[in-house]
Amino acid sequence: MRISVLVPKQELNQQQQKIISELGLTIYAVSRKEIAVKGIIKLVKDSEILAIDPDLFGGFEKARERVTEVAESLPNLKGLALSTTSYGWIDREYFKKRKIPVCNIPGYSREAVAEHTLALLLCLAKRIIVTDRKIQKGEYKLEMGFELKGKTLGIIGLGSIGSRVAELALGIGMKVIAYNRSPRREKGVKMVSFKQLLKQADAVSLHLIDSQEVKKMINAQTLKQMKNGVIIVNTVDRTIIDEQAMAKAIKSGKVYGYAYEAGDLVNTPLAKLENAVGIKGFGWYTKEALERLTQIWVENIMGITKGKPQNVVN
Repeated sequence: MRISVLVPKQELNQQQQKIISELGLTIYAVSRKEIAVKGIIKLVKDSEILAIDPDLFGGFEKARERVTEVAESLPNLKGLALSTTSYGWIDREYFKKRKIPVCNIPGYSREAVAEHTLALLLCLAKRIIVTDRKIQKGEYKLEMGFELKGKTLGIIGLGSIGSRVAELALGIGMKVIAYNRSPRREKGVKMVSFKQLLKQADAVSLHLIDSQEVKKMINAQTLKQMKNGVIIVNTVDRTIIDEQAMAKAIKSGKVYGYAYEAGDLVNTPLAKLENAVGIKGFGWYTKEALERLTQIWVENIMGITKGKPQNVVN
């Protein structure tokens, strides 16, 4: 069995490296820096299992077509082990047609991303990041924020991370409502329709499954239905938001603040807007989360080699 793990070898501990080496010939990437597709194809030649991270492919926003192109060069590919929970950066239909299982890593970053989300909500409400950026430029002025206690948080997607965000928000005295496509129950959380959530929430946090179905779910029409001065946090994917519509909503004051993560923070209508806080994605990046990630990743690789893939998303 030939296995390609597209992150540097040292990101796995010695025990994990030993387990994978016993499964077959293992190839690792030298670094996480983006390389051309031709270079990746050369690196993974004849591989039967690909354990991949989006970094080598240029990040989430570039990876989809590039991963498919690499897979096309591998006639004996038996499985794809992703290093992420999200899988919108993979063409699942392509791999489904080829009967190649795609395995993700669920749950590893639940606590990390939930805490990160709460931090961003606080930063928007208290204008912490906006104020810091002004200080760095020598342009400090007193910024009026608002308290989250007693305000209503609307969570869109009450899955693993969304439910933990609900717990944290309740812990600081917020009221929590949520919309989920399938029925869910969570202590202290009132389930509402999507339209009800938009109308009632003072703050909105997005925790949807990253997929083509939710692209531009938040658009001009849905933004109009929200309260004036709403704050929105998006730690899922930038394409869930219509950025042109969001830019207009921020300029008009409809949206008080929007925090999002993306690879390209320059080529967007949000780039120079003070109340649009764009950052590179790192909410998952904690010691504890990474330990869980690599362990599940190795287990997924083992499952594919044994013909018993787990955490399959296609």
